[in-house]
Amino acid sequence: MKQSDDDILQRRLKHLKVTNDPIHNAVWVEFMFSGRPCFTTALLDELLVAQHSIRQTAQQQYRLADANRLQFQVLASTDTRAFNLGGDLTHFIELIEQRDRDGLLAYAKTCIDIQFASVTHYDIPFTTIALVQGEALGGGFEAALSNNVIIAEESARFGFPELSFGMFPGMGAISLLTRKITPAMARRLIMDRRVHSAEALYDMGVIDILAADGEGREAVVNYMQRHSDIAPGLHGFQAAVDRAMPVSYEELYDIVEHWVATALQLSEKNRRLMAYFARAQSRQQRSQLPPLVIDRRHLSPS
Repeated sequence: MKQSDDDILQRRLKHLKVTNDPIHNAVWVEFMFSGRPCFTTALLDELLVAQHSIRQTAQQQYRLADANRLQFQVLASTDTRAFNLGGDLTHFIELIEQRDRDGLLAYAKTCIDIQFASVTHYDIPFTTIALVQGEALGGGFEAALSNNVIIAEESARFGFPELSFGMFPGMGAISLLTRKITPAMARRLIMDRRVHSAEALYDMGVIDILAADGEGREAVVNYMQRHSDIAPGLHGFQAAVDRAMPVSYEELYDIVEHWVATALQLSEKNRRLMAYFARAQSRQQRSQLPPLVIDRRHLSPS
């Protein structure tokens, strides 16, 4: 992206920091949380805007065979304590209690629109990267999974708490995890409701690169430098992965409809538990996240 385009885009955004990195032919897209570090509708809307701008630039430069074309997008957070804690649970509760199926579906559809654009790398030879520092839970974990490459710092933590309040991760978890690990292991990872260490997920193959704490950004830069010279092979390999393990939009949308139907069936007790998790999403209460114990035994590769 040109610097002027980058500046114009940034002026439109309040919840994202978009930074052009011409040295590495990359653009960084970072969450900026002013409240709960989760996917509010405002954040989702800005992600759509950012993706649209990046897609247009990247596709145009690719068609023009620009030698310095955009090749990488990095998704990260400006808060190293939280990558993203997932869906806006407070908003979910409001929609559920209003029996607003259309509202739930609209939220979920926006999520998979964003996920699908990322996992299909804008339909061109391009690489999407997630840098995870801190906690990536629920939809935050799914957002990381939608990237072609996941780089995580050692203290990062991942998990799917949704079953604790009667829901399930419906914005790509199963479809995206099974591109990296076996279906049985993906099922176990979702069902156990625990928070797992970055090291455990690296051993499983969910995370591609494990970086020391404080060295995640350097690890991203090193990755881009190493792979720029072999970009044709990297992109060819990604195309082969797409062919061998395709993710279809129809599959994502079908699962989202099941997610909406499940949400509308939640009992009052389920909603109270969801409200507890919603309070735990607040920045002030991050240390009070529900006791989802890290336990690598449940994810042993053997």
